[in-house]
Amino acid sequence: MMTRGLGWETSYQSMDDVFPFDKFEGIKIHDWDKWEDPFRLTMDAYWKFQGEKEKKLYAIIDAFQQNNGQFNISDPRYLNTLKLFLTGVSPLEYAAHRGYAMAGRSFRGVGARVACQMQSIDELRHAQTQFHTISHFNKYFNGMHDPQHMHDRVWYLSVPKSYFEDAMSAGPFEFITAISFSFEYVLTNLLFMPFMSGAAYNGDMATVTFGFSAQSDESRHMTLGLEVVKFILEQDPANVPIVQKWVDKWFWRGYRLLALVSMMMDYMLPKRVMSWSEAWEMYFEKNGGALFEDLSRYGIRMPKYHEVAAKEKSRLSHEVWATFNNYGHAANINVWAPRPDEMEWLAEKYPDTFDTLYRPRFEWLAEQERQGKRWFNNTLPMLCQTCQIPMVFTEPDDPTKICYRESTYHGMKHHFCSDGCKDIFDGEPEKYVQAWLPVHQIYQGNCFPEGTDPTAEGFNPLAAVLDYYHIEAGADNGEFNTSPDKANWERWTGQHLPSQPKAA
Repeated sequence: MMTRGLGWETSYQSMDDVFPFDKFEGIKIHDWDKWEDPFRLTMDAYWKFQGEKEKKLYAIIDAFQQNNGQFNISDPRYLNTLKLFLTGVSPLEYAAHRGYAMAGRSFRGVGARVACQMQSIDELRHAQTQFHTISHFNKYFNGMHDPQHMHDRVWYLSVPKSYFEDAMSAGPFEFITAISFSFEYVLTNLLFMPFMSGAAYNGDMATVTFGFSAQSDESRHMTLGLEVVKFILEQDPANVPIVQKWVDKWFWRGYRLLALVSMMMDYMLPKRVMSWSEAWEMYFEKNGGALFEDLSRYGIRMPKYHEVAAKEKSRLSHEVWATFNNYGHAANINVWAPRPDEMEWLAEKYPDTFDTLYRPRFEWLAEQERQGKRWFNNTLPMLCQTCQIPMVFTEPDDPTKICYRESTYHGMKHHFCSDGCKDIFDGEPEKYVQAWLPVHQIYQGNCFPEGTDPTAEGFNPLAAVLDYYHIEAGADNGEFNTSPDKANWERWTGQHLPSQPKAA
């Protein structure tokens, strides 16, 4: 009721010309006044609420800095979760800010426009508070000095980047289904809860604080996300198959993106909160199952391939961390083989898979390090055309065989890591053939600094790519046990960190 009076029917231009994008997807809206904003905030109240949160947040961040809180974390390996968050998640907050501003401009319904405006401002605030919080760690540790630049260039960061660019280049209804519903409502707990709980378990109270500040907005976003989908479904039965297709697509795209979170939970947190498998069961299988049971009355079923995700929950993190151990010399994080006590925890959490399938691999890596032959892969992997992750996932019913799918479009073969990614491509091939795949771009010579001469004698392509990424070799990347961050931590704190002992 507080926003409806802010709109009007245009007169000298038609409404269809002013709002050309809210019909071309095929969604039918008969009554925009049925849009319900569950929080009914006025702008005045919104600014007051957010202003109070900012005051409390920055007071805690200031206290954290003054008390050298960066030395109260459990283990400097934890800092790599911040590097992952800062380069892989915080730029997505900014992309969401832009995306909601675009979507809000596209909806002719006043309530929807105001809701998008508030969420756009929320997302900008999230990006700012995350950059401000983590910038303190940048004064002491490596890999956090240029997150926006890295987000746009580093190979594995094309995964989150492509997710949001895929959503932002869709229509407004697909964008809001992708982000407000599929990500904010269905999957956001699998992103925020592990990061913030992990920060709390590992002594990083500054990150916990911005997490709580953002999570209070997320609760509003989640509620709005559910209302968005219900509004669309209630407007016309013809909307149901369109929304179902989007739910299938964005569930799978979001699930593939969360592969980075699975790795963080099981391998990158020195003090672990829960396993990825446990988190998936709690936040998707139980909570998500209840959600889709509720939505079944509208004709919406569980997302396609959710059963594949259930089969992968006991392998996903191991496959992804093994990949990063292969390519840690080309990423902006340090990597390491799990220590013996950590492998015992993994064996306990994954009794059917870890000891038989993954422990031998990590023990081999540790042995190579003990012998002074730390191994990294110097070739580049095939990437999935849709999710842009290297082809490292295994067949749903055979964890010893790489999953490989392909489609031919206009005479060219395109490769996929799963049936889910192949389906998405086959539904919109014109869109995905344009994907900017880092491996292809590197091999084409498009990922070198301007003015680089690849024909020069002694040219080192990896060094040139790292320069293009703004990654400082040996500091921002590679093995943690030989990193400056480990050496500095021991020098500054007097703590000696365990590493793989040298061979006799």
